[in-house]
Amino acid sequence: MAWPQFLQRGALTGFSHHHAAVFLLTFFSYSLLHASRKTFSNVKVSISKQWTPSAFNTSVDLPAEIWSSNHLFPSTEEATLFLGTLDTVFLFSYAVGLFVSGIIGDRLSLRWVLSFGMCSSASVVFVFGTLTEWLHFYNKWLYCGLWIVNGLLQSTGWPCVVAVMGNWFGKAGRGVVFGLWSACASVGNILGACLASSVLQYGYEYAFLVTASVQFAGGIVIFFGLLVSPEEIGLPSIEAEENSEEDSHRPLINGAENEDEYEPNYSIQEDTAVTQAKAISFQQACCLPGVIPYSLAYACLKLVNYSFFFWLPFYLSNNFGWKEAEADKLSIWYDVGGIVGGTLQGFISDVLQKRAPVLALSLLLAIGSLVGYSRSPDNKSINALLMTITGFFIGGPSNMISSAISADLGRQELIQGSREALATVTGIVDGTGSIGAAVGQYLVSLIQDNLGWMWVFYFFILMTSCTILFISPLIVREMFSLVQRRQAHVLSE
Repeated sequence: MAWPQFLQRGALTGFSHHHAAVFLLTFFSYSLLHASRKTFSNVKVSISKQWTPSAFNTSVDLPAEIWSSNHLFPSTEEATLFLGTLDTVFLFSYAVGLFVSGIIGDRLSLRWVLSFGMCSSASVVFVFGTLTEWLHFYNKWLYCGLWIVNGLLQSTGWPCVVAVMGNWFGKAGRGVVFGLWSACASVGNILGACLASSVLQYGYEYAFLVTASVQFAGGIVIFFGLLVSPEEIGLPSIEAEENSEEDSHRPLINGAENEDEYEPNYSIQEDTAVTQAKAISFQQACCLPGVIPYSLAYACLKLVNYSFFFWLPFYLSNNFGWKEAEADKLSIWYDVGGIVGGTLQGFISDVLQKRAPVLALSLLLAIGSLVGYSRSPDNKSINALLMTITGFFIGGPSNMISSAISADLGRQELIQGSREALATVTGIVDGTGSIGAAVGQYLVSLIQDNLGWMWVFYFFILMTSCTILFISPLIVREMFSLVQRRQAHVLSE
């Protein structure tokens, strides 16, 4: 067992202030994007009440038709189903946008694409949640249209920030660096929950106003401050730095069955200088080893992770009767578990130099944590503890697939001569995951409405099991490789 290369050689000292700036700028840019998404899930109860004011109708003199004439739904159940539909249309448009944004990001300036997405998405969120409430204009088709556009614009974020990080940070210690960095989504969830709960007493429209304003300002900072690659300031690329050193360990993801039988023809540019960067096609990216299995696995896992993201505050309020602001703050513990899980599991995968076995163990334990959380008592402390454990075993693997593993897939030896592939591969993995998450959000609202919350958790357990199933060939191959490496180490001693 080898320690991560960057710990062995103290490579952290090679990180400049440019690396720190890129890490922080990309971290907080995606955190702000996620904060605006989280705001919507945190104010669902308030929106549902606003759309169904008959809940406040204490007068027997006014007919229900007159009382609800300017609002959308006659009951909170129908409003809840529509909220699930909005989640679904957002994620479907987000998924479609990811496939396109990755391709665009590999061909245009990553800084321009990211900045445009942040600023324009903030404008749409403002219109959706704030302007419509100020004007008292409620229309289902307008809400659906705005949320579709928001999904397309938000999709510019993840492929771009992963590509920028991949340009600055090499494969040595990528699990740790990306594991820590991938906490940006969870930090964004926490930020969104805190911002929403702090102003919710004044009306849900102010929660959208605050997050949209902060996100718009962040987009301006990104436009003027982000360096997308070391070459922009005359520094060598990470490929040049890594090729100048002896390759002391194999890639974490390659097409070889046995790491001791490494085939040189997996590299397009064997014994030649680095050619001019050229973006690969969508079909070529799909055919790269590991892309399809991890994409399908992420579709199932992101369904579960995003169901917690979208529905956890609503579940706590609906199932336990806790106040909405209290439920918003309590839901933060799921993200705390995801932050710790992603970082720790990334570190372990760097030590093992394999990702799939770490994912498999975490997902097996995730099934147990889902069973435990589904039976949580009406006690906030116990609920928060079980929620943190669940976030550790579900949010952690989700963060690792979407960041470190996507970066491994986009920079494997097979495409060494075409490094402009990272955003495309990231878009494929995250886009497929978002399709699964989109289907899941509608199914969650449907299952909860007809069968109850316990069947929702049974559904989560099924999807987590499917995640393990899709990557099972990779798990077997990497476990076999670890056993062989261990045997070779014992024999050498």
